[in-house]
Amino acid sequence: MEYSDDLMLEAFQEAQLAIDGGEVPVGAIFFDIESQKIVARGCNSVNATKNATRHAEFNCIDQVLTSTSRWENIVVYVNVEPCIMCASALVDLKVAAVFFGCNNDRFGGCGSVLKVSDLLPSNRTLFKGGFRQLEAVDLLKKFYKGENPNAPIEKRKLARD
Repeated sequence: MEYSDDLMLEAFQEAQLAIDGGEVPVGAIFFDIESQKIVARGCNSVNATKNATRHAEFNCIDQVLTSTSRWENIVVYVNVEPCIMCASALVDLKVAAVFFGCNNDRFGGCGSVLKVSDLLPSNRTLFKGGFRQLEAVDLLKKFYKGENPNAPIEKRKLARD
């Protein structure tokens, strides 16, 4: 399974859409290796939907459910390591591979916090990270430097220089 920088850049474009919409900048691309086409693209929509499960990966999963793609032909590109919830779903669906940017030290399900794939001995999903990680971290810093308008008032940050 080979990594494609072009597809990772597509995931970064989705992440930029997320940050433009006031969401944590995570973007994902689902690529079907059989048809050689992007079959889903998405970004976080947690704040907009007020639904904690609307991560980029889940938004893409919903799109693939309506297509004829087979999960074992899907390669996922995401700019941030999938959280435990998303990594669990991707392993359960048996996607071929997940390529991600930076680690997710708070919620990572690909080894930063928990390595979900180790919990299932029959797992064949490849997880590999560190692609364009500095750019991914910069996007996260850009988001977290600002104020989250959806945070409760007592949790909002004071303006930073």
